[in-house]
Formats: sequence, structure tokens, C-alpha cells
Amino acid sequence: MAEPKNDDFLDDIDIAAEEEYAEDMAEIDDEAIELDQLRAERDELKDRFMRALADAENARKRSEKDRREAENYGGSKLARDMLPVYDNMKRALESATDEQREVSAALLEGVELTMRELLNVFKKHGIERISPEVGDTFDPQHHQAMFEAPVPGTKAGEIIQVSAEGFMLHDRLLRPAQVGVSSMPAS
Repeated sequence: MAEPKNDDFLDDIDIAAEEEYAEDMAEIDDEAIELDQLRAERDELKDRFMRALADAENARKRSEKDRREAENYGGSKLARDMLPVYDNMKRALESATDEQREVSAALLEGVELTMRELLNVFKKHGIERISPEVGDTFDPQHHQAMFEAPVPGTKAGEIIQVSAEGFMLHDRLLRPAQVGVSSMPAS
């Protein structure tokens, strides 16, 4: 029987080492691919997490804004419904003659106190009067022109009569002041 040559034995060891090396490299390649996949998945999850955080923060801000608006403007319908009460009390006080003031002084004082209290409640809740004067310039942001008339001695766009005061609720117009405006042509 012939004995194996030493060179054949070394060749077998080299082949085995190369095969083991190739298996190790394949295993390393599989691990590298899996690691890359895990990194990509991590990055995607991180991106989704950051977007969810941003959405939650935006929802919180929107909710806070809605809460503030509801707090400031939620009672606007009630406030608008109270304005005729103010108008009627003001008209009642303005229509009282001197004789009626002497006879019914206590009654008129009660109406004045009630009106003052109504204005205090308005102020407490952010309702402010818009009280234009005759001669002021018409402002379409705060005034509603009820009529126009050419009045000598006035300029076009000047308020010539105030029919009703207007009101603001915080920074929103609740009711414009109702005014008459001069339409006097420029001379």
C-alpha cells in the first residue's frame, strides 16, 4: 500500500481551511446583511417615533388654542343677546325728562346702577364698547354705515350721527357701531 504523500495532506488542510474561511465569510456576510436590515428598521422606527411626537405636540398646541378660543369666545352668543338689554336701558335713561327725573329719581338711579353693573360684567368678560363720536372718521372695521347724507360743513367719510354703540369681544367684533356717514362731495 502506498502511503499518502505529505503534500496531499497539506492540500487537504488548505482546502478545509479555505472552506471554513468561506463559511465564516458567508456567516459574516449574513450577519452584516442582518445588521444593515436592523439598522434600517431602527431608522424607520425612529423616524416614525419622531413624527408621532411632532403630531402629538401639534395636537397639544391645537387643543390649547381651541381651549383658549372657547374660553374667550364661547359666550359670544350670550354676549350678543345681552346687547339689546344695554341698548334699551340706555334709551330709557336718555328719554327721561327732567320732570321724570325729579319724580322717579330712585327708579332712574336703580336703572343707572344696573346699567353700570352690566358694563362691569361686560368688562370682566372682555366686552368693550365702541363709542364713536360725531366728527370721527368712519372705520369699516368697527362701524356700520346705516345711511349716507350730504351735510354741509362736513367731509365725506365723517360720522354725522351715532345710532347705536358697537362692541368688541376681546379682539373680535361683536357688533359694529351703527352710524350715519357724510357723503359731502369734495369742494
